[in-house]
Amino acid sequence: MIVMTPNHSLSFPKSEDLIRRLADENRRVVIVSSGGGSEAISHLATTPGVSEVMLEALVPYSRHSVDSFLGGKQETYCSSRAARRLAVLAWQRACFYGATCEQAVGVSVTASLKSIGAKKGDHRVVVALQTFDCTRVAYLTLQKNQRSRTEEEHLAAWLALESLVSVTHGNCSLAKELFPGESVDVDMMSAPLAWQELFTNSRRVVGVQTASPESTDSFAEEDPVASTTGRVIFSGSFDPLHEGHLLMARIAEEIAERPVDYELSVTNVDKPMLDYVAVRGRLMQFSGQRLWLTRAATFEEKLDIFPKSTFVMGADTFVRLSDPRYYGGSNAAAEQAVRRIAKDAAGLIVFGRVRGGNFEDPSQLNAPAALKNAAYFVSQREFRCDLSSTQLRQATARG
Repeated sequence: MIVMTPNHSLSFPKSEDLIRRLADENRRVVIVSSGGGSEAISHLATTPGVSEVMLEALVPYSRHSVDSFLGGKQETYCSSRAARRLAVLAWQRACFYGATCEQAVGVSVTASLKSIGAKKGDHRVVVALQTFDCTRVAYLTLQKNQRSRTEEEHLAAWLALESLVSVTHGNCSLAKELFPGESVDVDMMSAPLAWQELFTNSRRVVGVQTASPESTDSFAEEDPVASTTGRVIFSGSFDPLHEGHLLMARIAEEIAERPVDYELSVTNVDKPMLDYVAVRGRLMQFSGQRLWLTRAATFEEKLDIFPKSTFVMGADTFVRLSDPRYYGGSNAAAEQAVRRIAKDAAGLIVFGRVRGGNFEDPSQLNAPAALKNAAYFVSQREFRCDLSSTQLRQATARG
C-alpha cells in the first residue's frame, strides 16, 4: 500500500491576527472540544491578548461527560447534531459569563480520529459555530491510514480555528493540506430577524408559514398575544415528526372541533437551546401547517403565550405537569402550577402511551384530581401508536 504523505508545512492561522480581529469586533468566545481538536484551545490560550476574547474552554471527552453537558444520552457523538448542541451550549455559557447576545460566540469541535485499534467508521471532524444570527457547521472526512493521530488532531484544530476566522469575515483555508477527494463541506443557516429576536429573548413567539417544505418565512401580528388566544396547541420537540403525531393531531381536531396548531419551543428546561439548523429542519416537516416557535420551556410559559387555549399532549407530558422535578424540586411550586393549569387552560386532550409493549390508559395515570378533571383522555380504541421519535432517531443513528 502506498501511503500518501501530506505536505507537512502544517501551520495554523496566525493567532495574533485572529485574536485582534475578534477583539476589534468585541466578540467573546467559549470553545468546546470533544474527541479531538483541543490543540485549538492551547493555540489560542498561549496568544497575548486572549483574555479579551476567550471566556472559557471546555474539553468534555468521555461520552458520560458529553451526556452530562447536553442533558441526556446522545444518539451520536461526532455529528452535526452533537456539534451544534455543544456550540449552542457554548454560546449560552458566553452569555452567562457576561457577553451580550450579539458579542457571544460558541464554537465546538467533535471528532472521531485515529486510535489504537482500527475504527470501523470514517475518520471525521465536525465543527459547529453559533452566534445570535447564524449557525454554521463544517464537515471534514479524512482518508484512513494516511496521517498520524497528531496530524489528524492538527487538522481538527485548524478547522475549529477556521470557523472562528469566519466570524470576522476573514479568509483562511486548510484546503492545501487536504488530499485529493477530501474537502470541507459547510452548512449554514442565517436566521430571519424574527428568529434572532426569539433567540436573544427580545421576543417570545413567532408564527411560521409552512406553505412549502422549503419555506422559513415568518408572519408577525401587531398584537401577537391576541392572535394566540383560544388556540388548540400541540406542543412537542417533533424530533422527528411522525405518523403518531399526525394521528394525534387529527383526533384532537375532531374532539375540539377546531384546527390544531403545533408549537415548538427553542428553549428547554434541562438541555441547550435549539440552533437555527435544527429549527430549519423541524419546520420543513410541517408543510401546510401552522406552527409557533416560542421560548416557552415550561407549561406555565405556554399558558402565558396561548391564553384560554386547549393543549394536546401525550401521557408522559401530562404526568410531568405535576412533577416537582420540573419545578426546581419544589412541591409548592408544582401544586401552584397545577392550580393554574386547571384554572387557565381551556382543557387538556391526553393520549395514552405504550410502555413495555402494554398500553397505559391515560385516565389511570397518577395525577392530581384537578388535572384529571380538566382532561379529556383518549382511549386505546381511539388511538394507539407504538412508534416514538426516540426510536426513529436511534434507528437513524444505527443506519
